[in-house]
Amino acid sequence: ELKPLSRPLGVLTKPQIRHATRMERLKQVLTDDEAILEQRRFLVKEAVTKGYFHDLNATRSHGGKTWIAPRVLIREDASRYLPDIAGRPLSGGPDRHTTEMCLGKITVLCMLSTKISEIHTSSFTTPTLDRYSSHPLFQHIQINLQENILKSLLVSLFLSSLRRSVPPELHSNYLLSNSAKNLHFEYDKEAIGLTNNRVGYVYLVDENLRIRWAGCGDATVEEARALEVCTGMLLGRAEKRAPIG
Repeated sequence: ELKPLSRPLGVLTKPQIRHATRMERLKQVLTDDEAILEQRRFLVKEAVTKGYFHDLNATRSHGGKTWIAPRVLIREDASRYLPDIAGRPLSGGPDRHTTEMCLGKITVLCMLSTKISEIHTSSFTTPTLDRYSSHPLFQHIQINLQENILKSLLVSLFLSSLRRSVPPELHSNYLLSNSAKNLHFEYDKEAIGLTNNRVGYVYLVDENLRIRWAGCGDATVEEARALEVCTGMLLGRAEKRAPIG
């Protein structure tokens, strides 16, 4: 039986855009005792929990859904930060970072990697987008994260088709991302509850980069309604702090 989300999701430290390069990370792993232990713990956990068919098999239980989204906002003083995620916008141009994009905005951020994960996130966000997409303090970000090198290449090959399927007004906030752009993210995925690459995840992020609500898998009516209500609450508070007009 699925249980409600039991902990605040996110990382403890406020995210930064500058991350260790591959060579810097390798040097840390080879010379820094704490980095060595962190890498060892990570590799052991991956070996134990991540077989080739792990994500596929996990979807057989509740469709890959692992928690029930909260009915109310996670308290600000208990909430944690969204880690920085970089990606190339579908509109073209240089990489964008969620740390810059989300600051000062109320953001519904969707993590997707498959068609079914796209359906999952839409089941959560449709009522919220219908109601708030035109609000000046609101934004919707979609991150197409492909950690498999081959799948990442395939997405790049079919960019024109992807651009046609995504409304033009959403292209600048639709990021194409992969593990090469986010070397740190393999350590942050569990912190944000992202445990199955076949499942869609939705995060409500406040103007200070804190995750205040989260959902995964296929939304229930109650979960979709909760996202809409919680988004409205954050927008209302943001308006009071930064009056529109």
